Amino acid sequence: MSQTLGEKLRHAREERGISISEVAEQTRISALYIESIENDNYKPLPGGIFNKGFLKSYAKFIGVDEQEALSDYARIAAESESISEPPLKVYRPEVLTDDNSSSSMAPTLIFAGIILALMTGGILFVLNYLQNRESNTANSNANVNTAAVNVANSNAANVSIPSGNAPTMATLKVEFRAASDEISLTSAVDGKSTTQLIAAGGSATFEPKESIKFGYARSRAQSARLLINGKSIILPEMPENPRRNIIEFEINKDNLTPIWNEGRITFQTSGVPANSNLSVPVNSAGNTPVPAATPTRPAATPRPSVAPPVNKPPANKPPPTMQPTIIAPKSTPKPSPN
Repeated sequence: MSQTLGEKLRHAREERGISISEVAEQTRISALYIESIENDNYKPLPGGIFNKGFLKSYAKFIGVDEQEALSDYARIAAESESISEPPLKVYRPEVLTDDNSSSSMAPTLIFAGIILALMTGGILFVLNYLQNRESNTANSNANVNTAAVNVANSNAANVSIPSGNAPTMATLKVEFRAASDEISLTSAVDGKSTTQLIAAGGSATFEPKESIKFGYARSRAQSARLLINGKSIILPEMPENPRRNIIEFEINKDNLTPIWNEGRITFQTSGVPANSNLSVPVNSAGNTPVPAATPTRPAATPRPSVAPPVNKPPANKPPPTMQPTIIAPKSTPKPSPN
């Protein structure tokens, strides 16, 4: 009985004393495939041209005719449908190849979609940020303009037309307000001085009988408001002394009427409020005395320059005339009467 292809290959290997592991190591063929070939069981093999390649490498390594081995395999394949060569199919053996060219494109498409979505979201975010920035800038400018208009209206509202009779110290009611910023106010009512903090939008009311003095920081001039018996009075924007940072003014019986009629508090260059109706001394003729002129020094008279002496020969002068010396007689003292 003739030997099968598997038996021929096994006998040839055993005659040469080669183990299956040595064949697998040298030919790069799995030991399972070699055992299946020697047992004539070709089902575990991948089939097709891979089976022919395995047989050819195995036969060549153990010294068996390669063409004879392939002819025997072709005959066996024709007789058995189970080992017939199937149509070419995609197969990627781990030992022979590592081809991933036919991998699915789905992950690539998903990744590209994510990148596109991120780019679109970033562009939309930048556009939205720029639009909001322009809108905020426009709103800020509008708020500044509105604030300027409100300040102008407030200043215009503070200028009131004098009406009615001026109040007296007996009926005087003074209200100090802080419009937009808190103000540290120092007040002296009839000589009694106090300091208080007026919050923004708050006010303090005073009812002096003789006089009232106010003092606050120049930086709070825009926020300060003053009302006398409900009538708005314009306050000074600068201190009486430009070198100081405190605005101070006084309301008393002498300047109350001018302040009421003018609707404002101003300062003179002399340091006295312009509307303080203070008395000025006059002379006997009824005229305001004129301050004495400051004496001025007379202009220095330039001294004539003295020419240096010139040495001249002495002139022939006549001898001086001798005047006689007259000796008055001594007076005899008169005897005193007894």
